[in-house]
Amino acid sequence: MTWLCVLKSESILAYGSMPETNKETMLLNPVISKLAGKRVVLASASPRRQDILTNVGLRFEVVPSWFKETLDKSVFSAPYEYAVETAKQKALEVARRMHMKHLKTPDIVIGADTIVTLEDAILEKPVDKQDAYNMLSRLSGKEHSVFTGVAIVHCKSQEDNQLETDVFDFYEETKVKFADLSEDLLWEYVHSGEPMDKAGGYGIQSLGGMLVERVHGDFLNVVGFPLNHFCKKLAEIYYPPSKQTINRIKHDSIPYVETFENLSDIEQDCCVKSEALNAKTGIQEKCNYAFKNKSSNVTVPDTAALQNGIPERSSDHLQLPANIIQLLDGFKASKTLFAACKLKVFDKLKDKRALKAEDIADEINASLCGTEKLLDACVALGLLEKTHQVYSNTEAANTFLACDSEFSIHEYIIHSNDHMWPLFTHLEFAVKEGTCQKQRVFEKSTHGLIHDTHLCNQDRRKNFMAANHGMMKITAKDVATAFDLFKYASACDLGGCTGALAHDLIQIYPNMKVNVFDLPGVIENVCHFQPEHFDSSRISFTSGNFLEDNLPEADLYILSRVVHDLTDEKLNCLLQKISDACHLDRSALLLAEIVLDEEKREPRALLQSLSMSEGKQRSGSEYRRLLQSYGFTNVLVRKTGNLLDAVLAFKS
Repeated sequence: MTWLCVLKSESILAYGSMPETNKETMLLNPVISKLAGKRVVLASASPRRQDILTNVGLRFEVVPSWFKETLDKSVFSAPYEYAVETAKQKALEVARRMHMKHLKTPDIVIGADTIVTLEDAILEKPVDKQDAYNMLSRLSGKEHSVFTGVAIVHCKSQEDNQLETDVFDFYEETKVKFADLSEDLLWEYVHSGEPMDKAGGYGIQSLGGMLVERVHGDFLNVVGFPLNHFCKKLAEIYYPPSKQTINRIKHDSIPYVETFENLSDIEQDCCVKSEALNAKTGIQEKCNYAFKNKSSNVTVPDTAALQNGIPERSSDHLQLPANIIQLLDGFKASKTLFAACKLKVFDKLKDKRALKAEDIADEINASLCGTEKLLDACVALGLLEKTHQVYSNTEAANTFLACDSEFSIHEYIIHSNDHMWPLFTHLEFAVKEGTCQKQRVFEKSTHGLIHDTHLCNQDRRKNFMAANHGMMKITAKDVATAFDLFKYASACDLGGCTGALAHDLIQIYPNMKVNVFDLPGVIENVCHFQPEHFDSSRISFTSGNFLEDNLPEADLYILSRVVHDLTDEKLNCLLQKISDACHLDRSALLLAEIVLDEEKREPRALLQSLSMSEGKQRSGSEYRRLLQSYGFTNVLVRKTGNLLDAVLAFKS
């Protein structure tokens, strides 16, 4: 994995530095600055598209589209038409929603959709690891096309509050050639977790770059947004260039790229026409660029034009960044989800049921005013759908938020509301003291281990087990398949709770038997969580305390969400016991934890660490050093892309 990490660091470094050093980007920046002072909205949650546009100085809001990408591909004569239409519908959905629901009519909405095609067949995002492997196998050794459709929607609110839109769209194609890839390399890439949210199953700007032999065309188009073509389209919209103003520069290995070096001449021509028009209308409008040489950057223009009858914002206007706005309101969104689950809103709407607000208010015994506001907030967050004043669950709500769904995380959400939310309301004290705030919040002493807090009475014990069970059910399969475990005939899941991981292990590995080893209070309640077809011949439950009692014999020991919560003293005791119990060359230790990235930039594990448990979150290299100190000489780390990652350590 070391060489993969090096490749990833180098590819990100190259990608991140490109916009700063690319001469063409600087030349195109005056076109981008034409959007200064306007309410520009990007209808995409893609961080890659956000980075590309941010790096050229575009100020914009991020409003992810709710348009369901369910267009019938068979009705389009060419793949790029599907991408363009999807981009257009994404942008129009955001424009209409902001105009009608948010009462904030945007000036411009940018929509984009990137697809990968092989022999005119569109490759979607993979549904699972096997699908990702099959997809990448098809691409191995072949050239394929990456299309990005882009829609630029200009919006204007009419006097009757109707939304008027003008749509400009285009597409870009880039040819990508994959090298001949071995099965081992493909599986290693699949297990990294990167392919799972990428069209075609790879991301060229990250680890996926190692799969690519050559690129013919716009590299950023493969990343997710064709910046050069976008800028050219803006130039066509605002001041179409004549043939004399386009310089064609030939670069090796890529097509001709058009740049706009003579925009100042176009600006002057535009100003003359504008002044002539203003003389007739009595409106004096500036049309000049103020280029200031500050740190070699081009500043936005000084403009006093009118937009929808309101003066545009000046070039030095400070706009709150979108990420700060999202963080500012983030706690409200979390609490909206928590409250809707607590009131069992999603259960009332399960099985494709649709109800009016007053009906839901009656069923949850709440006020109509409060219920309607909660429901509309859930619609805005993409948790519910609303049609003609009737509310219904989204597919995700039916799958994950209804109590009796097979993959429900309802109890985990309730646990987050009842136990994690109070802890984080005292975060400033946790930071100052460097300690967990359970005693301040729950007004009782704690003993360090999370089980002690939640298993002190029967009701809290069952609630905690239900929360853990729900989370493990949706992540267990990814943990179980992160590594090839076929050679292990017996496994012992230490602190395995309800056995959710054990059930997936025996389904995937037909020769494996699993012993779940946990506290007596947990074991006596596991019967409430067993599946309908429980195989007692292959899963057993043993009562005990892994810190105090002897460990059962096994070929594979498992610790799920345990290591990060233990003090150094307790962790030393446990790892030494496991190391002593492992047989050389035929025993291993499997950890299921959130693994920090090496640069400590990914927020999830970092936010988890703020709970200030007695343990700590660790990166892959830190897990390697920790386990090597207990005699595990070979340590592998896999990012699963799910709630938990996996670490496998061998003694040899």
